[in-house]
Amino acid sequence: MNGEAPSASVLRTGSLRMRTVVAVLVLLAVLLGALGVVVQATLGDRLRAQVEDRLRDRASAAAALVGTVDAADLADRLSMQGLSVTITAADGGSVEAGPSPDQLRHGPPDPGTLPAPAAAPARDATADPSTTGTDAASHVTIRSSRLTEGDRIVTLVSTLSDGSRIRLTAGTGPVDEVLGELRWVMLAASVGFMLVAAVGLVIVVRRTMRPLDVMTNAARSIAHGDRGRRLRPARQGTEIGRVAVAFDEMLDAVEGAERQAVSAEARMRSFLSDAAHELRTPVAGITAAADTLVRARPDVVEREELAVHVVRQAGRAARLVDDLLLMARVDGGLALEPASVDLGAIARSEADRARLRSPGLTVQVSETDGAVVVSADGDRIGQVLANLLENAARATDGAGHVVVEIDRLGDVGRVRVADDGPGIPAVDRARVFDRLVRLDAARAASGGGAGLGLPIARGIARAHGGELVCPPGVGTVFVLTIPATTDQHTPTRHGGLQPIGLPTGGCGIVT
Repeated sequence: MNGEAPSASVLRTGSLRMRTVVAVLVLLAVLLGALGVVVQATLGDRLRAQVEDRLRDRASAAAALVGTVDAADLADRLSMQGLSVTITAADGGSVEAGPSPDQLRHGPPDPGTLPAPAAAPARDATADPSTTGTDAASHVTIRSSRLTEGDRIVTLVSTLSDGSRIRLTAGTGPVDEVLGELRWVMLAASVGFMLVAAVGLVIVVRRTMRPLDVMTNAARSIAHGDRGRRLRPARQGTEIGRVAVAFDEMLDAVEGAERQAVSAEARMRSFLSDAAHELRTPVAGITAAADTLVRARPDVVEREELAVHVVRQAGRAARLVDDLLLMARVDGGLALEPASVDLGAIARSEADRARLRSPGLTVQVSETDGAVVVSADGDRIGQVLANLLENAARATDGAGHVVVEIDRLGDVGRVRVADDGPGIPAVDRARVFDRLVRLDAARAASGGGAGLGLPIARGIARAHGGELVCPPGVGTVFVLTIPATTDQHTPTRHGGLQPIGLPTGGCGIVT
């Protein structure tokens, strides 16, 4: 295998103009051919029907003249119209006139070859009207007729009421000639029409495909650095308009992704720089103490002080590394163990730990709506509350008053942590959730902290489908919201890892 994609997935890039022109011309050729067939069939049927009607009319006229005109004279009169005539009398005698059927098959006969018409017999003016042929002929009618079509001829055989029979044969050669001429005329007209249509289609398709050339040029321009160029179609509902809109949306998404990638890279560089700077301080302290222990000969008291300094700086570095690893897990996805937990119980437990760490800190837990049960990882939620209480202790120098309120707001459980410290300026309330950000007041009060606690706390909250914000208020206020469960009875623990989606922040869940 050479790694190439299968041929079925290769995009066909034949000329769209050529395919469009050829397809339209083929369709026109089919339509013109069908039209020619329909016209030929319709006109041929019409002309043959006229020949048949002509034979029936001549047969009716001949029947009206039987008895008044001699049979030979009647045959001559009918043959003068280019018909082959055979009149058979009732007694078996027959008279023929005009061209033979074989002559009619080869085309209309030469008038000079036809026999001269016989003179009509004179009528006796003194004859008794009661004995004339007119009165006798008035009773002669066509009893039956039989029409047959052969090779280029049509024959009508009519049987009269007096027992005689008239056979009239007409040639269809003129009809075939007319149809043949019409066929050639339509063929020539169709060829001319196809040539004109081909030229017109090339021009029209070229103008129609011009927006694709514009899109191609725009794509090439964007590929060469003109990121702000857009198509901006005048009509977005057409096919080209929809493609142009999708093209612009794709470019907006690509440009936005590029900006986000550049911004993320810049933030990552800044984060790595700040993390290295934070690690440099404890590492430098450990290095200096270790160098003193190795190079100098300190006494026992100084050695113990240096050892304590090494332990303290190593612990600080370890905490920073742990925070960095947890921040990476938050970004890559936390493995949560969700269960039905009581926010009030978690808050009371973390409040007791905060009092042990800071004996001068007053922590008051208030549950306004009774037990608020949420589906969450209790250890992670406890970590968030512990972080918020630790920040409150630092902001108040470990001797302030902290109020923790737990209530239910709609379908979410809410924890509000407020202290009576100096508070956070309005311009910094959103910035405190950025990584490695420490406000001057907080740094002075605490004397440490890497600035990762609040970003980690918000990431954990968002991993549960909730949020952590810092709204305006007296002192410092943080509000944690977690989706509540419908069952507010005694919380039970559920084992197993379950994925919980994130609305924002990019903190996915890995199970």
